[in-house]
Amino acid sequence: MSVAESLLERVADLQREAEEALHQCQSVEEVESVRKRFLGRKGALNEILRRLSSLTEEERRQVSPPANRLKAWLEEQIAEKQQQIAEQVRQQRMRAEKLDVTLPGRIWTPGGLHPLTLTINEICRIFTDLGFEVVEGPEVEDEYHNFIALNLPPYHPARDQHDSFYITDTILLRTETSAVQIRVMETRRPPVRIVSPGRVYRRDPVDRTHSHTFHQVEGLLVDDRVTFADLKGTLEAFVRRFFGAQVPTRFLPHHFPFTEPSAEVHIGCLVCSGEGCGLCKGTGWIEVLGCGMVHPWVLENVGYDPEKWQGFAFGMGVERLAMLRFRIDDIRLFYQNDLRFLQQFD
Repeated sequence: MSVAESLLERVADLQREAEEALHQCQSVEEVESVRKRFLGRKGALNEILRRLSSLTEEERRQVSPPANRLKAWLEEQIAEKQQQIAEQVRQQRMRAEKLDVTLPGRIWTPGGLHPLTLTINEICRIFTDLGFEVVEGPEVEDEYHNFIALNLPPYHPARDQHDSFYITDTILLRTETSAVQIRVMETRRPPVRIVSPGRVYRRDPVDRTHSHTFHQVEGLLVDDRVTFADLKGTLEAFVRRFFGAQVPTRFLPHHFPFTEPSAEVHIGCLVCSGEGCGLCKGTGWIEVLGCGMVHPWVLENVGYDPEKWQGFAFGMGVERLAMLRFRIDDIRLFYQNDLRFLQQFD
């Protein structure tokens, strides 16, 4: 048998083998495997086509047409098989995903804002009505803006109350949003009237009233002839808007390194109306925020002349205010993503 006759017989064999292999294919992957077997760069048909160059011209005239017809036939059959399998898969999927139009429809309820978001929005709305601007800042801070510029140098005892998450020796997750106030004062000249909401981080153990991640809103006002009376009037206006006009307030002396004088703001207990209960620990009062006149050293740190400019600052925990307003007794409920809890605020 001549070489040409051997190749022609091989072409006929390949067509039978390919037809049988395609008939057994059940997936697109199997069809691709057949294509590579017969039409791939190292496939059986390409081996025959490569051998044509070694034949005589007469032999090439005998082998080349059947070989090329087989190649065209294989390409057509493979394309048809791929289309056939794809259609079978589509039909199976349609049968599996068919919609029973006789079933009752599902009621899709729109989502709502998280109670902490609602609280932050309300706080910011009140202070913007009072002429403040909402400003945000980075959650990853350096020691200077988070501590030193706020009159908390290294080894200051107050830093123990801000047990921090350090990233490097001088970079940390901010412990309070007061750092935003420093950044704003560094880039603006008075008057400054801002509130800065955001997340803060401290190494607090998680329990009913504490979390390592929580939210604050801090405020700052700097201008000439600012007094403690301005601070008191601003915060009393906030309490009346947020908790109601009937809720009494009081200011008690306190100490913060970045304000002098400093005070805590208390409101009358929302549960017992001042008679004494477990929430207010029998005192009739609940502490809601801290405040004070900006310390002259803090003003000097940002390049403000404390002889010309005065200011007041305040800060409040959003979770604490939300718990009081919505009568929630466990801070962990805010972070558990329980729809039964969250849907109460839609």
